[in-house]
Amino acid sequence: MLYYVSGKVAVLEPGLAVIDCGGVGYGCRITAYTAGQLKLNQEARLYITESIREDAYDLYGFQSREEQHCYELLTSVNGVGPKAAMSILSAGGPQNFALAVMTGDEKMLTAAPGIGKKTAQRIILELKDKLGGDAMELDFSTGPAVVPAQSGGNLALAQAALQELGYSSGEIGAALKGADPNASTEDLVRHALRAMVMR
Repeated sequence: MLYYVSGKVAVLEPGLAVIDCGGVGYGCRITAYTAGQLKLNQEARLYITESIREDAYDLYGFQSREEQHCYELLTSVNGVGPKAAMSILSAGGPQNFALAVMTGDEKMLTAAPGIGKKTAQRIILELKDKLGGDAMELDFSTGPAVVPAQSGGNLALAQAALQELGYSSGEIGAALKGADPNASTEDLVRHALRAMVMR
């Protein structure tokens, strides 16, 4: 099983990156989001998810574990294959995908080529609890408290979405400081992401 490949980017094309690992080129299918993080002839590490079928053996490469996790969640949904999952992540990256699921934003998902309304609804229905549930079960005992769930449903959902994207409780607490507690979940997540980028 391949966990990641690390080496120089030998080929970089739409949907494909070839990573030279000690003279062996690993061809990895990538999203536009990952492609934007790579540079030809520079060192890179891609986390790998393998897809093995009778007629094909494909490697899907992701610049971050967060994006890989989102891909694996997507392909766990009935009717969503690797191509559709890569299309969704290419359209907005893991942050926008998690935001769309947590806020029930079908339009953000259907903006991806080949994703219809029914598929978007199924993704939201099946993954909303998984995204929120995974994050809510994390241990908040270390670092400053973020936002207690009872202080507002939207704040709790925003906190969960940000935790799922891999941010620590301390980072989320700092990023949500000063945010309007009555704002929508989507606005709260955007506020936090902007705050993190500005730091």
